[in-house]
Amino acid sequence: MENRKAKKMNIWMAMLPLAVMIVVMIFTVVKLEQSPHMPLIIGTSVAALVAWKAGFSWKEIEEMMYKGIRLALPAVVIIILVGLTIGAWMGGGIVATMIYYGLQIITPAWFLVTITLICAVVSLAIGSSWSTMGTIGVAGMGIGLSMGIPAGMIAGAVISGAYFGDKMSPLSDTTNLAAGLTGTDLFDHIKHMFYTTIPGLAIALGVYAYLGNKFAQTKIDMADIAQTASVLQDSFLITPLLLLVPLAVIVLVALKVPAIPALIIGIVLGFLSQVFVQGGSIEGAIASLQSGFTISTGNVMVDELFNRGGLESMMDTVSMTIVAMTFGGVLEFSGMLQTIMNQLLKVVKSASSLIVSTIGACFLTNASCSEQYISIVVPSRMFSKAYRDMGLHSKNLSRSLEDGGTLTSVFIPWNTCGVFILGTLGVGVAQYAPYAILNLAVPLIGIVFAITGFSVVKLTKEEREELAQEEELKTKSSVASLS
Repeated sequence: MENRKAKKMNIWMAMLPLAVMIVVMIFTVVKLEQSPHMPLIIGTSVAALVAWKAGFSWKEIEEMMYKGIRLALPAVVIIILVGLTIGAWMGGGIVATMIYYGLQIITPAWFLVTITLICAVVSLAIGSSWSTMGTIGVAGMGIGLSMGIPAGMIAGAVISGAYFGDKMSPLSDTTNLAAGLTGTDLFDHIKHMFYTTIPGLAIALGVYAYLGNKFAQTKIDMADIAQTASVLQDSFLITPLLLLVPLAVIVLVALKVPAIPALIIGIVLGFLSQVFVQGGSIEGAIASLQSGFTISTGNVMVDELFNRGGLESMMDTVSMTIVAMTFGGVLEFSGMLQTIMNQLLKVVKSASSLIVSTIGACFLTNASCSEQYISIVVPSRMFSKAYRDMGLHSKNLSRSLEDGGTLTSVFIPWNTCGVFILGTLGVGVAQYAPYAILNLAVPLIGIVFAITGFSVVKLTKEEREELAQEEELKTKSSVASLS
């Protein structure tokens, strides 16, 4: 088995694992209402058999799985830290304080618009949608639920704001990744995304204003909000000083402190708040980090919101991430995904079809490989030459990678982003997908602009000559290294 020679994958072999996984996933998740773990494991098994049939040894297939898992390790670390942050901030009264003051100043009519803008500003400042959702987003869920707004709407607004900031921030890893892989200047890339992302945000805010107006007309009982605020006051020491904790984390990341140490500082501050501000025991504060914060107030909504967080709460998300990346690793490194992409390229005849195909390929990669980073990396490698050959500027590709990759990741239940949102906000894809307006609108706007040619930038004569010289230098360098 170890000496088998790998051969080229055909399209039917490449599509088989994906088709089996999707069919089993639909039956398991929709019909049986079970988690996506088993369908992904079955998909991985089929992918491994196909890879073996194509000539890869089992040792090589195992290495593909390990490579996929290694790609997910940074995400796993963030997931764990966010779980610890939620536990520490719940126990320290930080989330309770944000919710309490939020209830005083935010009205139901403007809540969805307000939480979208707050999440957009925070995510723009720190460059992380996950950190924004795991902190500001959790507090927003509490405020919105207290106002009687459905969880799916709240989560959709949080996601729209968080992903706007993530997409447009020069501190964002996906923004830098898309620009770097395509050889596009970072700020040229961000400016070019204005064409699709700003209209997307405007559409989202318009929809949220309309939905909020409907809630204002229904005259939500403000007594419920007052009762929630009273329960929070009785259960926690509410003080504006606790707002300094999330502010400190935002400032640290804005000062370009990496996300991991910034989150660790936030965890430590939350731990100290639980012990010294809330008067809890060290044992209780450690338990909040490990198994999550627990409280019994007699108010069902408050109890459901605050009994959460901790390391253990994220283990399902971690296991899903590992299983999903095992499947994605086999598809990516066996060449199955490349085969599917090559098939897509055969139908590309124009600039518009190339951009539409890029957005579609990013979504397909999100669904098959379960990771938004891969949805940027793989299509960037597959399509970059086609963009050059058609005389299109690389910023068209970098924008399409973000429109189709970064934003659509939230719509795949087994993608690391969909899993993270479920674990953090407690809302599944089926609930929030219709209300994640920015994430729905931007890819569609990108497709419309591709078809109409609006904001599609072509290379100048000088840029084409410069690229040709770079290609010539690369070829000479490659020949020299071989000799």
